[in-house]
Parts: sequence; C-alpha cells; structure tokens
Amino acid sequence: MNKKQDRLIRGTAMNGRVRAFAVRTTGLVEELRQRHDTWPTATAAMGRTLTAASMMGAMLKGKERLNIQVKGNGPIGQIVAEANSQGDVRGYVTNPHTHLPSNSQGKLDVAGAVGTEGTLYVIKDLGMKEPYRGSVPIVSGELGEDFTYYFAASEQTPSAVGLGVLVEADNSVIVAGGFIIQLLPGLSDEEITQVEQAVGGIPSVTSLLDQDLELEEMIRFLLPDFEMMDDMEIRFKCQCSRERVEQTLVSLGQSELEQLIAEDGQAEVVCHFCNEAYLFKGEELQHILEQAQH
Repeated sequence: MNKKQDRLIRGTAMNGRVRAFAVRTTGLVEELRQRHDTWPTATAAMGRTLTAASMMGAMLKGKERLNIQVKGNGPIGQIVAEANSQGDVRGYVTNPHTHLPSNSQGKLDVAGAVGTEGTLYVIKDLGMKEPYRGSVPIVSGELGEDFTYYFAASEQTPSAVGLGVLVEADNSVIVAGGFIIQLLPGLSDEEITQVEQAVGGIPSVTSLLDQDLELEEMIRFLLPDFEMMDDMEIRFKCQCSRERVEQTLVSLGQSELEQLIAEDGQAEVVCHFCNEAYLFKGEELQHILEQAQH
C-alpha cells in the first residue's frame, strides 16, 4: 500500500504562462470509501471528483468554498464534493454500492456508473451576496474530460485535467490523485502544441503514482521546467457537529418535533458527507422542542 501523505503542489512553467496543480488523494479517497462503503466503480467515480475538488479548492482564496455536483443518468446517481482553500475536502455519492463490469480497456467503468448524459455543476461561495454558479453538460462521464470541458466552457481557461483512482482486489484504494494544467495568455501555438503532445503522451495518473513518483516528478513529465510555488496537505474534514445537527432539528419547527417525539421517541440524523450518526434521545428532543417554541 502506498503510504505517502496526501498533498497538493502548485506552480508554474514556461515563464509563468502555464499554471499547474498536482495532488495525491489516496488517504482521502480511502477514508471516504470506508465511511460510505463504496464499491469499486463508485470509489473511482467519487475519488476522481474529490481529486478535482481538492485542486479546484486550492484555486480559491481565504474562506472561499466550492461545491461540485455531478448529476448524470447512470446508476451511481449524484456525486457531491466540497473543498476549501485550506485543503479540507469531503464528499459522497447517492448509490455507494455501484459496481459495473470493466470497460473495453479493462478499467473501472466510471462513465457507465456516472452516465454520459447529465450536468456538471460548480458552485463557488466567494463571500459575495450570491455564489458563483457554473454548469456544463457531461461530455464523457469519465470525469477528467468533463472537468477539462468545464474549465474551457465555463471559466474560459484552456486546461488539461488528469484524474485517477486505482482500487485493490479487496476494494481498498491503492493510489488516487491527479493534475490540472492551465494555459494562460501569451503562449505561442508551438508551445501550446508542445503541452498538448506532452499531455497526450503521459502514462495514466495512477501508473505514475503507483511507481511511487513524487508529485513534482509527475508534473515534470508534462512540464520539464515546472517551478513549485506552494505545497499543502490535503485531508478529509467534515463541518458537521452535534451542535449543527441540533440547530437543524430546531429549524424543523414545533409540530414536526412533536411528531418525532410521539412516534419514535428519539431521532437519528446521519450526515451525508461523513456518514456520522447523531442520536438524540427523548429528553434531548424535548429540550430541542422547548428551544423551537421560543
């Protein structure tokens, strides 16, 4: 098992006219696999989305956050991932027990699980009155191509996105990670072709990470003159807490709480993102009801 710590690097190449991100998310994806009991194809789809979210989170500043929703017509249902600029990431899928036969390349059939029709949504909370919302149609369901299309169509930034998750026979995650290469204004056609050819010729992300390559080495496969500017830890972190769940229960209002107490005598609330269960017994619900009445 590859035990290297999850981290993200970013930097530039070609005299600052190419921006690059690379990330290892093995521990993050494995933790969420265990929490949600995802089956292999679901693990790969969720892991690729979490990996993209971690790099897109690193593009934010301060307390900004982003939420990604992949809503395809495949059996996995919806994939949701959230990330911030500090390297905190969380996520889930609607149907964690999704596993399909391998595709024609002998790989996990992520496109089959996600579906080839639907929409990829990116919602950024930038601390303004209204969040920024971008959406593009799903173009392949493999997700790397879908995020590539999102950057080109929604953010007008030509980009190459590589995402990969390698799953062990016992369902655990061997490696997970990815890269985003973004072309900034000022590149010549020759330089653009050079980057495109390098991206086209790179081995898969998972094969590079599985060879135990450092992230810098992986990026230098594509951009030999890559200069690292930043290095940060990536980790699973959920914002849920007992207090927050309590506030959610208070917001249900008096009649719904009275019904809960009468019918079940208790309430169990499970967080979508981390699968943590919060149990509130009768007397606690009574106390919450009193708060709701004020």
